[in-house]
Amino acid sequence: MTLQSLLVSKDEQAAAVLTPILTGFGLGVHCCGYADALGRIADQKFDAVIVDYDDPHSAALVLQNAYHASPGNNTVSVALLSDKSKVRSVFGAGANFVLYKPMSEQQAEATLRAATALMKRERRRSFRVPVQIPLQLQVENGSEMEGILLDLSEDGLDLLAAQPLCPAANIRAYFCLPESDNEMRIRGEVAWANPNGESGVRFIDLAENLRDVLKAWVLRNAPEVPPEESEPVSECKLSDLSLGACYVETESPFPERSDIVLRLQAEDMEVQAEGLVRVMHPGYGMGIEFASRTAEQREQVGKFLDFLTSRPGTLPRLLITPRALAAADQYDNPPASEAEEPDDPLLLLLRSHESMDQDEFLQALQRQRNSEEVASS
Repeated sequence: MTLQSLLVSKDEQAAAVLTPILTGFGLGVHCCGYADALGRIADQKFDAVIVDYDDPHSAALVLQNAYHASPGNNTVSVALLSDKSKVRSVFGAGANFVLYKPMSEQQAEATLRAATALMKRERRRSFRVPVQIPLQLQVENGSEMEGILLDLSEDGLDLLAAQPLCPAANIRAYFCLPESDNEMRIRGEVAWANPNGESGVRFIDLAENLRDVLKAWVLRNAPEVPPEESEPVSECKLSDLSLGACYVETESPFPERSDIVLRLQAEDMEVQAEGLVRVMHPGYGMGIEFASRTAEQREQVGKFLDFLTSRPGTLPRLLITPRALAAADQYDNPPASEAEEPDDPLLLLLRSHESMDQDEFLQALQRQRNSEEVASS
């Protein structure tokens, strides 16, 4: 199943650079101007929309329509931008990636490699396998009720409950997969709900063993699902690290708000941590907040930090792969016990990046790095 991209630009040089790269990554490429773009978006599903910001008003309209036309809002968007000072406003308008004009083949290839990885991941996540099995359901601080599981994916499910659910409610669900003895005990958040009791749920803090079981089950029952990438997409250089966050330098940063998995490899040790991209600087790097809602997640990040601090001068291999274009709201809505401001300057800097452009952020990062070196000396 070929991924499809829409390139909205009048710039022939940009099209000449982008088209062979997109084709090389296995994407179909459809080129048009602003006037035709809205009709194409309404008539066809695109995995990626690449729009030139030479006309900012028309470009923003294209991005807005692409977002609303996509089921699950999972279309990956790339903005072509000549004025670097406008990058924050372009991200605010809905762009996931930015390519600066005039662009080089190397720059375009690095960015589109990361974008393609996200497209493939979103295509996998969008596949839901229909099922008709009973489940037990409990709303947080509420009573148990019965329901029917309607369909299932790697990251969520649709169900029909005996009573209507409320959007954003936290739930627990218990069911056995068809033709399997595996009991699934999951936590989730209601993404949408209808008055008849039908609701969509996205998983929260799904254990890795359950995630692996679900992936295998979906793959067996939906053979058209694209294969998962066997190799991480982005190789990075770690420049800053704390218990709650890190900053990495890479030509292929992932978008702000994307859900990623980070792997550290050095000597005979490998540590894995989950995270949210808080800030992305096109072609340069990204700041990542670690997931730390569970004891297991906190332990992994602690091992990550201990490993590096115990081996000064070690240059680890750092690999990052995407898991979702948009992370769950758990990072913005931590449990009450974790809601207080953390004593973590790097994490606080990442969370306040909206008020800074790239140069201001990197200067603040350097000042913080220098103050930590002075304190430790």
